[in-house]
Amino acid sequence: MRKPVIKYFVYLVLLYAPIAACKKEQETALSVDFAYAIVNNDLSAPVKINFANNTTGATHFKWTFTGGEPANSDKKDPGTIIFATAGNCSVTLEAWNDDNRNSKTVDILIDSSVIIGFEARPQVNDFVPADVKIINKSTGGISYKWTFEGGQPATSTAKDPGVIKFNTPGDHTLTLVVNNGRKDFTVSQVLVLQPALLPAFTIIPSLDDNDYEAPLTATLNNETVSGLHWKWTTTGGTIDNDTARKPSIHFIAAGSYTITLTAGNDKETKSVQQTINVLPNNNLRMFSDVRFGINTAHGSIGCFFSTRLQRSFKAADDLSVAGKDIDLVFFGLNQNFTYNRFVSPDSADSYTFDAIPGAQPASIINSQEQCGCPSNLTVADFNTMTNDALLAAMPVDFTSGGWMQFTNNIQPLVVLFKTSDGRKGAVKIKQFVQNGSDSYIITDIKVQKTP
Repeated sequence: MRKPVIKYFVYLVLLYAPIAACKKEQETALSVDFAYAIVNNDLSAPVKINFANNTTGATHFKWTFTGGEPANSDKKDPGTIIFATAGNCSVTLEAWNDDNRNSKTVDILIDSSVIIGFEARPQVNDFVPADVKIINKSTGGISYKWTFEGGQPATSTAKDPGVIKFNTPGDHTLTLVVNNGRKDFTVSQVLVLQPALLPAFTIIPSLDDNDYEAPLTATLNNETVSGLHWKWTTTGGTIDNDTARKPSIHFIAAGSYTITLTAGNDKETKSVQQTINVLPNNNLRMFSDVRFGINTAHGSIGCFFSTRLQRSFKAADDLSVAGKDIDLVFFGLNQNFTYNRFVSPDSADSYTFDAIPGAQPASIINSQEQCGCPSNLTVADFNTMTNDALLAAMPVDFTSGGWMQFTNNIQPLVVLFKTSDGRKGAVKIKQFVQNGSDSYIITDIKVQKTP
């Protein structure tokens, strides 16, 4: 009875043995693999890398990231690892199950972190010709390429190119390309250089001396390009400060004088000269084509004039300071010029004008023909007058003719006046211009500079 039982057991063993062996083989099969992706495709430290586990047949995992943060992980997918230091970083994934254990190692080369920058430092100053020292402040690079627009030399591959020469003013683009073995990094800056030294100046007489007659005071108007230091000399006259940028100069007597400016900028020194001709003093100031409007033209043309300030004034002008220097006030009644007169500035408010602040009195002879005064200056006298001799000889008292007026029946005609400081003068009225409410007279004026 026992033999059949044994045969049946053997049969079962033989039947199930191949199935068990196949099942065990399936349970122990193991394939270790992983992939990674560089964040932003940037391999310059610090580098962020995402890891994806592609292993099959494993139940346990151990990651090792040499130089990484974190350095280890037992997660199947460790996520993002940060590598902060340049160099070769080894990544190992070890995986296993109950029957097998295996690993995979990948080396990843992390590039140096590049900080790029430089300084262009002109030596002495920024006037051309200029030596400019280039100071490289970059880190993490292994090669360098420089471009210096307008420089000598124009290019360099040295880490520290040293001093570059520039001979032209203006904008110069300087470019540095740094390579860390895998990638280029570029930075540019604009170097602005000033022109070379060019001395220049003009001579500007004061307002009182714009006729170039002695005594004369003028400003030496320094127009030098790229200068820092000055030295003034003259063959005559007195300079108030011979090392100032814009000094004044005073001439007592007539003559021809040479003024020299020597300019420097710590690199160069150059000189330039100007000649000024100072004329003899005729003590006579002349103005041509001065317009005086009728009373309704005070806003557009003006009715006031100052021989000291050498200008006309309109209704809207601020006279709070200039009022004391007004010498002539013209009142014209209408466009037909039936009633016209020059009046004393301190009586302007009696003739449709606002009172002039600080106004001074003036003596006027509006009509020499009606005056019967001892003073008599003809149009011909006025035209030929080149000095103040005739004016100086006129009687001082003009008050007897101040009440008179004139029309446009006589052209041209001469009106005499004396300012509050005693200067005598004459106005030649040479044209009456009818233009409605903007009608005006055109005059020439000659007046003493000093009484």
